[in-house]
Amino acid sequence: MTRSEPSLRADDSPYDRLRTLGIILPPAPQPIANFVTHVAEGNLLYLSGQGPTESDGRRFTGKVGADVSVEEAYGHARLTGINLIAVIHAALGDLGRVTRIIKLLGMVNATPDFADHPAVINGCSDLMNAVFGEKGIHARSAVGFGSLPNRITVEIEAIVAFR
Repeated sequence: MTRSEPSLRADDSPYDRLRTLGIILPPAPQPIANFVTHVAEGNLLYLSGQGPTESDGRRFTGKVGADVSVEEAYGHARLTGINLIAVIHAALGDLGRVTRIIKLLGMVNATPDFADHPAVINGCSDLMNAVFGEKGIHARSAVGFGSLPNRITVEIEAIVAFR
């Protein structure tokens, strides 16, 4: 499942692309336990897992394949991608410093017989490609889990190269 995004120009900045997509970056979400949202090492930024949390703190929960549809979970993965971008912005101060989204690890809180994990995590991948253009094309894993923290539907972590 691929979502159609508004027409974006190759020379648009990530901020122009966010604006075109109608996205206002929220503040970077705070960690829910004893860890930090990111660690920079050299020119790599390692992002801790984020979930589908609205800026008001509301979380999307449930089991994909039972009480959450693939389409709903796609939206949750997209929201998680927005939260990851908010962390990147907070860490780097300028999304223009991103030279590549290297890898995403997408985890789906799914029923044992659910098999469409990639379609769910596409919500985040499609967003990264739309916001960062060619720099947003990344390697990825999309896997299923029996549960995730606070029963969230998806959790996604990322590795980002920057200058």
